[in-house]
Amino acid sequence: MEEIARLEELLMDGFFRERKESMEKALSFLQSASETALRAYGFPDCSSKAERTAKALEEAVPELQRSLLRDAEAGFEGDPAARSIGEVILCYPIIRTLTMHRTAHLLYMHGIPLIPRMMNEVMHSSTGIDIHPGATIGERFFIDHGTGVVIGETTIIGNSVKLYQGVTLGALSIPKKGCGQILEGAKRHPTIEDNVTIYANATILGDITIGRNSVIASNAWIRESIPPDSIVKTAMPEIRVRPRRKE
Repeated sequence: MEEIARLEELLMDGFFRERKESMEKALSFLQSASETALRAYGFPDCSSKAERTAKALEEAVPELQRSLLRDAEAGFEGDPAARSIGEVILCYPIIRTLTMHRTAHLLYMHGIPLIPRMMNEVMHSSTGIDIHPGATIGERFFIDHGTGVVIGETTIIGNSVKLYQGVTLGALSIPKKGCGQILEGAKRHPTIEDNVTIYANATILGDITIGRNSVIASNAWIRESIPPDSIVKTAMPEIRVRPRRKE
């Protein structure tokens, strides 16, 4: 896990400072780790598969760089507290998380076991943001603050989506013991279409769709699909104010 944690520094250097040496070290590490994981899980032709995956990742680097910069731009444009794109890259936990996630997702899509999950858990421990490497995330994605966000394996997120802290994009509970393996690979998590904003502590569960251009208010609990161009909010809680008793 310590070596996986060091990988973040190499990726940040390679993606944002365009240091070729750092990216070469990161690719070499991921190829070696992928081969080890494939061998441990009994896959055939481990060396060739790891090499092909590393090559695919190397070819994807320019697009990954563009995606991460678009994520940072979305954060800068959407947060009045941000003073520059550089500040977003260096200081905002979601950019660190996405640097690891977008890399881990590519490994996941190439069938590399274990390593993508380890990458996810390093970022989860560090930032409080838990994104399964299987989740598909579009361009210009941003999470403000970030702590406590959970995004499940089969979640699909469109472009220009913004979340706040404490949001859960999760699955419904498994109905009986052993059903987890039966549901493996099935779509269990939400689809969030383009230009959706989800405010703090909203919970969205199951294979449902939040339509484009919708806004989900804080603390909403959603288990049914929402049509496009909707505003979803919970009833305003009753607030009572009374004078304090004097001792």
